[in-house]
Amino acid sequence: MAERFTKSMARNIYLGGSAFFVLLFLALTFDTQIRAMPERDNRDQLTEQVVRGKHLWENNNCVGCHSIMGEGAYFAPELANVFDRRGAGDTEVFKSYMRAWMNAMPTNIPGRRQMPNFNLSDEDIDALSAFLEWTSKIDDNNWPPNIEG
Repeated sequence: MAERFTKSMARNIYLGGSAFFVLLFLALTFDTQIRAMPERDNRDQLTEQVVRGKHLWENNNCVGCHSIMGEGAYFAPELANVFDRRGAGDTEVFKSYMRAWMNAMPTNIPGRRQMPNFNLSDEDIDALSAFLEWTSKIDDNNWPPNIEG
């Protein structure tokens, strides 16, 4: 090895190291996509009602107060597992719960955070329920850690 560290040596180390880590990053990204996505995705269960519920979720800015799979605001409860919490795995029970809950808002109980009444029709609430049921079936590594969100 030479006693002097030349500019060309430094450039070669820099370029070689950069190329190595870019390739490593791309390989790890590709590996993650191959392993994680097919196992966790439930696109085959998408229906028109789920898509409509997603649009309602976005148009009414539900994520402005709620979180879903950890994404969103933390003012109101996490809703990724609300189907399991309030519907106990039964679609009709969950739809009934959602209709009663949405139509009872706001509760006007002093000292509690209040959810506004969005004046959604029963069809809209059913679509929102379908979206929340669909999201509850995504493999989210048992998020949230607490069943009550």
